[in-house]
Amino acid sequence: MALDNPAFSRNDAFSSKQGAVAVAQDMSAQQLQEIYNQPATLPDREVMQIETTIQKSVVGFGLLLVGAALGWVTVDSVPFLWIGAGLVGFVLALVNIFKKQPSPALVLAYAGVQGVFVGGISAWYELMYGGGIVAQAVIATLVVFGVTLALFASGKIRASKKATKVFLIAMVGYLVFSVINMILMWTGVNNDPWGLRGAEIAGIPFGLILGVLVVIMAAYSLVLDFDFIQQGVRNRAPKKYEWTGVFGIMVTVIWLYLEILRMIAITRD
Repeated sequence: MALDNPAFSRNDAFSSKQGAVAVAQDMSAQQLQEIYNQPATLPDREVMQIETTIQKSVVGFGLLLVGAALGWVTVDSVPFLWIGAGLVGFVLALVNIFKKQPSPALVLAYAGVQGVFVGGISAWYELMYGGGIVAQAVIATLVVFGVTLALFASGKIRASKKATKVFLIAMVGYLVFSVINMILMWTGVNNDPWGLRGAEIAGIPFGLILGVLVVIMAAYSLVLDFDFIQQGVRNRAPKKYEWTGVFGIMVTVIWLYLEILRMIAITRD
């Protein structure tokens, strides 16, 4: 969220890092394929199941909402709490990604801390860009999530090696753009409140055009997350990897929400 306020310029980095986290998580899903291909020898109660994965997801997102409520109500009294939570959340995300074994405690800690960050930045946007912007972003996020899940469940969209390669290249390109944009704003080379995103193409802010592409990338990231869980259930992977699936979906949904929130803000600016 590139804004004049230095605190929100830093948040631009946080959003970019969320994208990097999504890429790394999808790569870790590929690395677990070898585990899935092993012969199934575990009893039913010790393997991944859709029902228990959904239950864990509800717990994770419930904790995320609790954290978001805390971030929202403390945005004025403790203005830098959500910024610190964003940094801690990023560190926890990296730990979860590179940890060899999934840790329920670390995944839930990420959910709570990142919730504080999401709640704080949401409250700020609500104040700066008018009432209703957060509700619009939430509804749009739910719509993208629901449509993607429905299409995946119906078999109309699937993850493929070619599409995943394109996705990873696009993600790296987006991360590079975000870092460059942040540097240009911090150094004063670009004084636009949105940086390069504020440039217009045929009268349309570049941030909106880019935002649409990023939403598409986030939707495909959700497909990869769903596919990870589906393959885990199908190949009877150990139950602990349900938390890996929950973490992946959570990271992608947060990233998707922040991008949509920024798009709406650009249209209102």
